[in-house]
Amino acid sequence: MVFMALDHVRDFVTNQRVQPERLAQHGSAALFFTRWVTHFCAPAFALLAGVGIGLMMERGSSRAETSRFLLIRGLWLVVLDLIITPVGWRFSFDSLPAFALVLWSLGLSMIVMAGLIYLPRVLVAVLSVVMIAGHNLFDGVSPDAWGSFAWLWHVLHVPGFAIPNVLLIAYPLIPWVAVMAVGWTLTPMIRNSRFLIATGAATTALFLIVRSVNHYGNPFPWTHMPTAGLTVASFLNVMKYPPSLDFLLMTLGPVLTALALLDRARGPVAEFFSVYGRVPMFYYVVHIAVVHAVGVAIAFAQSGTIMRIPAVVNPDAIPAWYGVGLPGVYASWILVVVLMYPLCRWYMRLKATGDYPWMRYL
Repeated sequence: MVFMALDHVRDFVTNQRVQPERLAQHGSAALFFTRWVTHFCAPAFALLAGVGIGLMMERGSSRAETSRFLLIRGLWLVVLDLIITPVGWRFSFDSLPAFALVLWSLGLSMIVMAGLIYLPRVLVAVLSVVMIAGHNLFDGVSPDAWGSFAWLWHVLHVPGFAIPNVLLIAYPLIPWVAVMAVGWTLTPMIRNSRFLIATGAATTALFLIVRSVNHYGNPFPWTHMPTAGLTVASFLNVMKYPPSLDFLLMTLGPVLTALALLDRARGPVAEFFSVYGRVPMFYYVVHIAVVHAVGVAIAFAQSGTIMRIPAVVNPDAIPAWYGVGLPGVYASWILVVVLMYPLCRWYMRLKATGDYPWMRYL
């Protein structure tokens, strides 16, 4: 949750007008790695959502009860992504065009999982691995090839407007649903640290092999760059939209290892960060507005005027004078995380003591 905020803060406060992945344009390894460390967030969210489904069932929830919860939860996440969170992204109630982002993919994946939990775990595991390993075979299939069903291919695999100027799909369902399903199938082994470390190491090693071959697993190859740092960045520069095989291998391997190493973390540092983890949905929704507010404050300090930061809707419209360098990005990130702590702590206590059924969904 904390690393995720770094990516959003960078979007809203940076003075860099180029995507960090475009190494040839900016030639900054530091900018790239500021983005790269946040790549682990979405795969971790999807994987742990699957683990959460499995733990819910281990604790006595029947398949029918779990399925009903997933349907409601999934629909609620879609509503949050398309209607509620845009208010924070834009500081406006104009939600069109709507952007289907990470909550959308998690919500749709939960809706699919409402049916998959009725299948044998082994079958779901095999299907999920096949989907993760093989979905790049369909990268060359254009939505236009689907004719009037082009919108469906956007929902499933290719980012783009499913409804022109109305609904932009940034997080297609495939292969995110497979990552969530893998989390569900791993639940019986989630407390086995040796298994997690071995699986995480094997997954990371497989990434290094597949990426080194430089053929299958990512739509574009890595290349030698002018400096060693940029060459490493090129090697790690893999596609997130949709996540390529290389992207998922690169991120899920360390995530599995981290789960094993951090599961027994105790002490004040662990307690501090666990506050954010206990109210992740609340954190996600609220931090967007906090990040945007920090951007507004920076713009006011630089120009003396109050303005919204169109980082999501129209980043090209951000004035050239606006923004801060990477040190300012990191300072703003720390500020956002600190500002979120008392809010999350308050809601965590409210959730623990209050008897509000709707809190299960926020």
